[in-house]
Amino acid sequence: MTVTAEPERVLSQRVATRRGLVERRILVFVAILISALTLRVAVTAFTPLALRISDEIGFSHSIVGIFGMVPPAMFAVFGLLTPTIARRLGLERTALLAMAMAGFGMLARAVVSDVWSLLFLSALALGGMGIGNVVVPPLVKRYFSDRLAVMSTIYITMVQLGTVAPALVAVPVAEANGWRISIGMWALLGLTAMLPWLLILRNRRDDGLEHVTKAAEPRGKIWRSPVAWGLAGMFGVTSLITYTMFTWIPAILTDAGASAAFGGSMVGLFALIGLVSAFGAPTLVARVSNPFPVVVGCAVAYLIAFTGLLIAPMSAPIVWVLILGLGPSTFPMALTLINLRTRTQIGSASLSGFTQGLGYAIACLGPLLFGVLHDATSDWVVPFAFLTVAVVIVVIAGWFACKPRMLEDTW
Repeated sequence: MTVTAEPERVLSQRVATRRGLVERRILVFVAILISALTLRVAVTAFTPLALRISDEIGFSHSIVGIFGMVPPAMFAVFGLLTPTIARRLGLERTALLAMAMAGFGMLARAVVSDVWSLLFLSALALGGMGIGNVVVPPLVKRYFSDRLAVMSTIYITMVQLGTVAPALVAVPVAEANGWRISIGMWALLGLTAMLPWLLILRNRRDDGLEHVTKAAEPRGKIWRSPVAWGLAGMFGVTSLITYTMFTWIPAILTDAGASAAFGGSMVGLFALIGLVSAFGAPTLVARVSNPFPVVVGCAVAYLIAFTGLLIAPMSAPIVWVLILGLGPSTFPMALTLINLRTRTQIGSASLSGFTQGLGYAIACLGPLLFGVLHDATSDWVVPFAFLTVAVVIVVIAGWFACKPRMLEDTW
């Protein structure tokens, strides 16, 4: 009787453990999904309404440029800080902190009435999103190392969807209910994303597994790796171009005679095309040893779109924006390569922080420099020349990022 009972207990414990792991994995999947959906909404919910908000609160076009600079600046600062935060708090607690900052920041900024509070609370929300940017890839590697391409496709698609939806509905919702509702309603996503992370942390305490949430110290020096510099350059300059276009597409098109609503819809279309690359890029990158030819194709798309927007913006604006939207395919490529070019969670977290921290530091200069060059020349030629140089840098950095080698072998 005793001999028979013991294997039954062991089998029962194994079944319960396996069921618990499956349930936890499903919960993490839901948490990553909602968190990824939250990571861009504070940006594209605001951009189409910037001039409307400035009319009520009262700030200049230079401040609009600063608002365009804040997202990549916060992503840069918290991108560099997040690996340290994650080592202290653990990946799951860091994700919870990210969603709390994003949700409360978006909610609070919708009720303020002065420009500095609006800037500060936007920065708080975007800081949370910057933490989320960095912590999601190592979470994917931890829980779904056997499904990296699929999970990368899913979470990058959610990021793109969270980029597209606010841009498309911002103006209609603001016209119907006011701009405060239009930018504030997205706080629900961040606050909702907190719930599954709270459940995950509670379950870990109940299971006595709290110790596994904390990452060990990195074993290498990330800045010594050409993989890291290549990925940071490709990611950063792609983001520079992307955030510049998010900020200035409405102005470029309205200057050519389009309405403000049309300019806002083109921002949405630009973001929507990112969904195409989000579906295809991770799988493609996972299947080929060196995806550098895709980088070259993205550069060609950029150059065609820049030429069209500069020379004849209203002759075929939808075509130009469609082609332009293919250029940032190097963005999901870089996010996927973070996991494909690392062997460990430590490597993934370090490479994610370095790539996104340095990358967004580069990116934050884009909207501001583009605006300064336009103000200095009263034309769009020099600003687009600046972006053309950026495209060349993307190609050079992509050459180093795409080579089939591992971070841990080079740091």
